Amino acid sequence: MSERPALSVLSGVRVLSFTQFLLGPSGVQFLADMGADVVKIEPPGGTLWERHWSGANLFLNGVSVFFLLAHRNQRSLTLDLKKPEGLAVARRLVERADVLVQNFRPGVMERLGLGWDEVSKVNPRLIYASASGYGESSPYRDRPGQDLLMQAFSGLASISGRAGQPPTPVGTAVIDQHGAALLAMGVLAALLERARTGKGLQVEASMLKAALDLQLEVASYHLNGARLEKSPTGLASTFHPPPYGVYSTRDGHIVLSMSPLGALARALPLPALEPYAAITWNFEAREAVARLIEPVTRERTTAEWLERLVPQGIWAAPINTYAETFADPAVQAADVVEEIQHPVAGPVKLLRFPLELSTGRAEVRRPPPMPGQHSEEILKECGYSEEEIRRLRDIGVL
Repeated sequence: MSERPALSVLSGVRVLSFTQFLLGPSGVQFLADMGADVVKIEPPGGTLWERHWSGANLFLNGVSVFFLLAHRNQRSLTLDLKKPEGLAVARRLVERADVLVQNFRPGVMERLGLGWDEVSKVNPRLIYASASGYGESSPYRDRPGQDLLMQAFSGLASISGRAGQPPTPVGTAVIDQHGAALLAMGVLAALLERARTGKGLQVEASMLKAALDLQLEVASYHLNGARLEKSPTGLASTFHPPPYGVYSTRDGHIVLSMSPLGALARALPLPALEPYAAITWNFEAREAVARLIEPVTRERTTAEWLERLVPQGIWAAPINTYAETFADPAVQAADVVEEIQHPVAGPVKLLRFPLELSTGRAEVRRPPPMPGQHSEEILKECGYSEEEIRRLRDIGVL
């Protein structure tokens, strides 16, 4: 891909990030990658939860990889919001901000005096974006919102895996990340609306709605009367016709997607499939077809099957490990990994911003910040003098 300037479609947009865990920070990072000036508000003393937890207990020179993966291109301001002086600083920041993003539990920002009703009076043009587990008005608004909990509650964990086996959650925080994308999309839509009206507005995302939106297809079938049952075979969904599923090979597994059964019968070859090909997309034959295919796929290696099936137009793919995925020429050509240099963590590999725009490419302009790294420069931009900043430090606000 040719060299392009840094992506700057949101240049000049000032974002205050009162976010935590993954959904909020990841959503804000999308905005930062597109050029927004994002200020991360965090408590003094490096006590932010994300800085002290990491998946797989992975820390680089003491720096949490969980924090690193969702905080690039942002500045850090430490602020004790429990002190009136800290709240006064926050309100001054609000006066000059374009966007405020927060994902505390419902009611927390209101108790701090930073809810929509209060801050919209201070800044009528402010876009106020919130994310929570179940939604601001939900009867479950006070329950914790966490990815695994939402996979279970929304039914997502119930539709994966084989019949007769325990429910199977997705092995990554898929709801957090989808919710983050929806949150960022809502902010972008709000910026367009404000450009038309000149007025600020609220944006609300929830993990519950994100979880259900992920299941748009299968949930719609359920709501309209489909009978959806998991299979004891390797069929990969409750609603696709065969051969849609995972099949054992001599050395691993292969997936076969939506391919006409007649073409598959000839490619395997497996004449016993031919009778089922008389009906296009023969949903009712799911189980029978899967049981016919499985013994045949075990006769060759995954690579041998791919070499045989793909040229014949059969939709097939290997099931890669992460090591195999990132070593694959297609993934390397996509250039999805960027290595940055962090002042403490050292070299860090991060996934790039996932969109390509012809006007520029998202790049790491700033490594993920240390706690309060930019406090002084941010406060000076808001008109605080060095003496005032010194006093705020002395009383423990920063």
